[in-house]
Amino acid sequence: MHARRIAPFVASACLALLWISLAGGLAAQSTAEDFALRDGDRVVFYGDSITDQRRYTSFVESFVVTRFPDLDVSFVHSGWGGDRVAGGGGGPIDVRIWRDILPYDPTVVTIMLGMNDGGYRAFDPERFDTYSSGYEHIVDTLRRQLPGVRITAIQPSAYDDVTREPGFPGGYNSVLVQYSEFLEELAEESGLGLADLNTPLVATLEAARSIDAENAARLIPDRVHPGTEVALVMAGALLGSWNAPGIVSEVEIDAGRMQVAVENNATVSDLNRGQGIAWTQLDRALPMAVRPDNALMNLVLESSDFIETFNRQPLRVSGLAEGRYLLRIDGEEIGSFTAAELSSGLNLAVLTTPMVRQAADVHDLTLEHAAVHNTRWRQLQVPFQTNNSPELLAAMTSLDAFEAMLIRRQRDAARPQAHRFEVVPEP
Repeated sequence: MHARRIAPFVASACLALLWISLAGGLAAQSTAEDFALRDGDRVVFYGDSITDQRRYTSFVESFVVTRFPDLDVSFVHSGWGGDRVAGGGGGPIDVRIWRDILPYDPTVVTIMLGMNDGGYRAFDPERFDTYSSGYEHIVDTLRRQLPGVRITAIQPSAYDDVTREPGFPGGYNSVLVQYSEFLEELAEESGLGLADLNTPLVATLEAARSIDAENAARLIPDRVHPGTEVALVMAGALLGSWNAPGIVSEVEIDAGRMQVAVENNATVSDLNRGQGIAWTQLDRALPMAVRPDNALMNLVLESSDFIETFNRQPLRVSGLAEGRYLLRIDGEEIGSFTAAELSSGLNLAVLTTPMVRQAADVHDLTLEHAAVHNTRWRQLQVPFQTNNSPELLAAMTSLDAFEAMLIRRQRDAARPQAHRFEVVPEP
């Protein structure tokens, strides 16, 4: 995400085209081998209400599960509304750390705090000193208790001073930028990972305002808590800091020579010619199930570079005679395209394919297991923490088992399936 390009995304059939120039310009991006998470990692997302929403964190989890279906990584969402570096409604910071992070024995912890620490007012040196020393305390405690833990410091997401007038000169987001600069220095000095969730969010708001000012103001409706759609940009920023790969799979079929020219992160078999051409394709990953199915998501995709950076599933079919062709997958008509469009390339990740629907099922299971964990934690564990009854233990154990079942279903659902592709002349 560091390039922070704003590229147009049009909600029509032409959004399926993956231009050759785009593919060439992104060829040097991260590969699976560069990805920061490793087999066996346990990730805890820690933060305030923006993490407590489980929006950007759920997108990140679903991306990892669908892009790396064989990677054994677990996720715990431990945000609490109102939190600051000193803690908040969930207890003082050391209670939060010892109850909501350490018991999961994480190998990776992300920390996003700062929105509440600045006090929603002009920069206050005393508040900033409290933030900087408090953040350092969290990092020091985690490293002391979890030797080898990898920490990603998340620079606070944006306060919306873009679609509405700032409340005071300079605006509150300028305060968060100063907090972000401290985190950048701390990361460099202490060897932390760093994810900037502020700059790309501001850039998206600015681009969205130029396209549709009314809906741009709805992306962060209260100026603090991002809606589901724009949380996708935040997820992209965190994934970018982890060197997440942009390619789902890449296949090129030379219809003239009847051969497979490219099969990247995919296996093509049983290529044959009939009415048109047909083949069986087994990808090693699924796309992210994000499509412009509402005005806000369409605006976010048009105003950001998430698709180009993280959700590319190119299919190219060259050597076809001029004319229009139907693309079918498992007998289902996906769309009608010219020979030139097929030769240039389609991005399957933005079409309604069986793979996208499968990925949507995975994301639903991500949301479900995270909600079960949140219920167990916030409705039982914390409010009844002094209750040692066997009934309470049994209830929490039962919820843990239920969540584990949902996670198994999520992982099973994330396994790619073989599909039969056909490209046939349009009647």
